[in-house]
Amino acid sequence: MGSGFEDRKKAAEGKWAHDEELRFKVMARRNKLLGQWAAGEMGVSGAESDAYAKDVVAADLEEAGDEDVFRKIRKDFDSKKVAASDHAIRSKMQELLAIAGDQVMAEKK
Repeated sequence: MGSGFEDRKKAAEGKWAHDEELRFKVMARRNKLLGQWAAGEMGVSGAESDAYAKDVVAADLEEAGDEDVFRKIRKDFDSKKVAASDHAIRSKMQELLAIAGDQVMAEKK
């Protein structure tokens, strides 16, 4: 009887770990896409765009949630005089989150 409970507990822990891994992959992909979009908005392309996208991914490791990423994009847009409202940036973050989720799930199959 105890073994069944342990099996269920291990299965739940495994699912949680898998879900966390998927969430991490989706957020990292969203941040990469966001970085590529933001680089384009700032007139950056090629290797510079890729490097900037990596910086955006790294920015997300500063704190939990999206605010660290938002602040980076906002600060960089302001310094480059890119006219984009906070709402436009947050909307793009949401749009790219859905795209990233679809991409990660498609790769998983």
